[in-house]
Amino acid sequence: MKTAIITGGTGAIGKALVAEFSRDYKVVFTYCNNEEDAISLSDKYSATAVCCDLSKPEEVKKLTPYVSDCGLLINNAGISQIKLFTDITDEDWNRMVGVNLSGVFYLTREVVPAMVHHKNGSIINISSVWGVHGASCEVHYSAVKAGVIGLTKALSKELGPSNIRVNCIAPGVIDSRMNSHLSAEELLELTDSTPLGRMGTPDEIAHAARFFEQNRFATGQILGVDGGFY
Repeated sequence: MKTAIITGGTGAIGKALVAEFSRDYKVVFTYCNNEEDAISLSDKYSATAVCCDLSKPEEVKKLTPYVSDCGLLINNAGISQIKLFTDITDEDWNRMVGVNLSGVFYLTREVVPAMVHHKNGSIINISSVWGVHGASCEVHYSAVKAGVIGLTKALSKELGPSNIRVNCIAPGVIDSRMNSHLSAEELLELTDSTPLGRMGTPDEIAHAARFFEQNRFATGQILGVDGGFY
């Protein structure tokens, strides 16, 4: 049984991904703060939990023991923040880039050599609808999520000859903790702007990831799972 490495396993989407892929992979997931949820998730799905800060390359090395048999990498971990562009501090910017973009680079760099050796593998990156279209008061978040899309497209070309597929999911408004800072009015406005008239579910993102994991002729693709938001 191959190993699947999933980052941000204790978030809503992360939990759905762990549940989906624990059926046919040995799942290793990362978390940063929520140890209680990590232990519960690990016990429920017989998965391995690794606590690490993905923005630090030395922390990412904690996953090195698991990469040799990794057939699936899902870069899901991420943070968000709403701020006026003029209020974004150097610390805000560096943290956003570190977790949401550098973390994808550091871990993918760890995993790719083993996938190239085996001439097989699937890498799925989780971006955002804002990485495609941009969002007011989320310039730094939009910028790094757009970076994830660019990384996906470029890396898919580089790794294609090694039979490694690299794809990306761009979720719209998902019912998750990441949106818990929004008021009821703001959430209503977002759902009213979504043609399907509701938020997406974490399971729907996991199902999209399963599509990319199974489809061996899809690479370099950006799949919007956004209810028709744009």
